[in-house]
Amino acid sequence: MGVAVFHLEDLSGAELTLDGPEGRHASVVRRIGPGERVRLTDGRGAWAEGPVTAASKTGVTVAVDDRGVVPAAEPRLVVVQALPKGERAELAVEMLTEVGVDVIVPWNADRSQFRANPERVAKTLAKWQAWAFEASKQSRRSWFAEVAPIATTAEVAGLLAGAALPVVLHEEAKVPLAAVDVPSEGEVVIVIGPEGGIAPAELTAFGVEPVRLGDTVLRTSTAGVAAAAALLARSRWT
Repeated sequence: MGVAVFHLEDLSGAELTLDGPEGRHASVVRRIGPGERVRLTDGRGAWAEGPVTAASKTGVTVAVDDRGVVPAAEPRLVVVQALPKGERAELAVEMLTEVGVDVIVPWNADRSQFRANPERVAKTLAKWQAWAFEASKQSRRSWFAEVAPIATTAEVAGLLAGAALPVVLHEEAKVPLAAVDVPSEGEVVIVIGPEGGIAPAELTAFGVEPVRLGDTVLRTSTAGVAAAAALLARSRWT
C-alpha cells in the first residue's frame, strides 16, 4: 500500500508542517504518527515526501527526503457530466477522479431536472469540488481533478468546438467509440448525457457526430468512467 497523500499549498523547505483541516485529518482521523511516511502535494504536479517527525491534534511535521514534479498528462481529458440525481452525482465524480480525468464539467442539460437558482448552484459546485478533492488524495494524484463551474449547453458546445477530439455519447449512435482515433496531445472532451438522454436540440447545438460505447446502455453516473477508461487505454495508459 502506498503512502497517504495530503494537500499542502507551499512545499518549499526541508521541513514541512501540515496543519489546518488536512493536518487534523492526518493526525486525528488517519492517526499518522512519527516514523510513518506521507506525501504532500500542491495538487498541481509538485510533491514532497518524508517521514513524520512530530504529530499532535493540530497536525504533523514532515522531514522531506524526496521531492519531484509530475508533468501534466497528455492528452488532457475533460468530461462534461450531466447533473445526476442524488448519490449518483458523488459516484460519478469519485470514479472520474480516480480514473484520471483532468477536468469535470457539471452540465445542466435539458433533462437534468436541476433548478439552477444561485444558492443551489453554489452548494452543488462546492459538493462536487469536495468530492473531487478527497478522491484525488485517495487515488494518490499529484494533479488534482478540477471541477469547473456548472455549464450551459452553449458553453458545452464551445468546449467541443475547441477540442482535439470531441466525443458525445449517445445510445442510438452508429459509430462505436472504439473506432475513434485518439490524439496524443490537446484536449479530449467527452459529453455524458442525463438519465433521460441528450435532447435532439442539444445534439444539434453540439454539431458533433455522436458515438456509442457498446450494445448496453449505462447509467449517467457510470458511462463517463467507462468512456474515459476506454480512451485512456489507447493514449495515456499505453
